[in-house]
Amino acid sequence: MQRKAYVPGVAVLLAAVLTACTGSGDDGTPDDPRPGEVTASASTAQPGRYDTLPEACGSIDDDTLEALLPGLKQLPDAEQREEAYEGRATLTYDTDRKAGCRWKVESPTATDYLFVDFERVVSFDGTVSDDSKAQEVYGGKVEAADLPEPSPSTTEGDDDGDGGNGGEDDGGSSAAPSQSTSPSDAPESPKSSKSSKSPKPSDSSGSSESSGSSGSSGSASASATPASLLPRTLDGLGDEAFLDDALGTSRKRTVTVVFRTSNVIVTIEYEEQPATTTDVPDSEEMQDRARNLAELLAEAFDE
Repeated sequence: MQRKAYVPGVAVLLAAVLTACTGSGDDGTPDDPRPGEVTASASTAQPGRYDTLPEACGSIDDDTLEALLPGLKQLPDAEQREEAYEGRATLTYDTDRKAGCRWKVESPTATDYLFVDFERVVSFDGTVSDDSKAQEVYGGKVEAADLPEPSPSTTEGDDDGDGGNGGEDDGGSSAAPSQSTSPSDAPESPKSSKSSKSPKPSDSSGSSESSGSSGSSGSASASATPASLLPRTLDGLGDEAFLDDALGTSRKRTVTVVFRTSNVIVTIEYEEQPATTTDVPDSEEMQDRARNLAELLAEAFDE
């Protein structure tokens, strides 16, 4: 009789233990995940459009290289010329994340350099997309370039200068002086703040250098630089882009174009060192060549 009374008690105890181990489940809520465990309901950032990179040294056709590096076709030795066309790949440990190539060609008038770099940005944060991380990296490059702020006062000054003639026709004598002084005052602050990066629009800086004052030649070049050639952001190139133009003390000009397409950032550095210090590389010509290359590379990524 004692054994019969004891057995039901054991059964009740076992049922209570099993219920405590498995959970009641009456409220329908799942068990909490362990720390660091990703749940199915957590949002995952989207990967970037590109998961690999093209081979940098093979990304530029011969015609484009010849336009950027005029000395290529002038090289007398066939083997040397072939090596010059091929370029030299930069050292990288992961060609799917980083790839680059350099070219250097000497000619009797100048030495030209070209560097192309591809960087595929990957976010290792599950809540941050590759594109967002690439935007952050690109923003750092823009900040490092220290581009001059757009100056609407320069454009307004030019418009006011044209409007000055209209004011005279209307007989507004009091308006004419303010319009004539505004254009001369407005452009000076942005030009003086970034004169070292102001490209040369004409050969006037070469003649001013002969006066013996490098400072005066720099200011003269800056004052004559059209806004269309100043370092600036670019429209219609990838998702976002900018161009920088710097003239060194040895008359070596460097034009840089950087653009982002999805999670890939492309950097182009195009340099020219004249054979003589009296020559100055043409800013507009070098910018046009660098932008043309950037557009070709952007189109290749879109294919």
